[in-house]
Amino acid sequence: MDKDTTWIVLADEGRARILSRSSDDQDLRELEVLEDPAAHAHNADFRHDAYGRRAPTGAAAQPSSAMSSAGEEKLDHEAELFARRLALRLAEAHQQQRFAHLRIAAAPRFLGRLRKVLPREVSDSVDEEIASDLLQLDERTLTQRFYGPAAPRQ
Repeated sequence: MDKDTTWIVLADEGRARILSRSSDDQDLRELEVLEDPAAHAHNADFRHDAYGRRAPTGAAAQPSSAMSSAGEEKLDHEAELFARRLALRLAEAHQQQRFAHLRIAAAPRFLGRLRKVLPREVSDSVDEEIASDLLQLDERTLTQRFYGPAAPRQ
């Protein structure tokens, strides 16, 4: 590993992208994607359940607090498990010396979850944290966001 290898991690409660670039004149490239199939497959169901399947519709409809709480707890549990899975992957990569520096951009709530479960040796390598969901941005836009507009187009 080059002592300057930096990984960029973009994440939310159900998906993470890990990116890097091999030289200063190239765009970031995606190294791997981690997904929590349960979070994506059931996300709509959980939200639907949170409001109750037979809840009234229209302007007067109010979500059921019991159902809402149960659905939110399930989503929270899934997000916690995914944060642990991502932290474990980063710890393994760090131990294998695949990166020396880490920059994380994650949805604010998920960033807090991830901070809590990152091992100390990984958190010590974090150079930047951005509390924003950047998962949908393309590699070129991300390169400009993290390294400035000077990177030439490939």
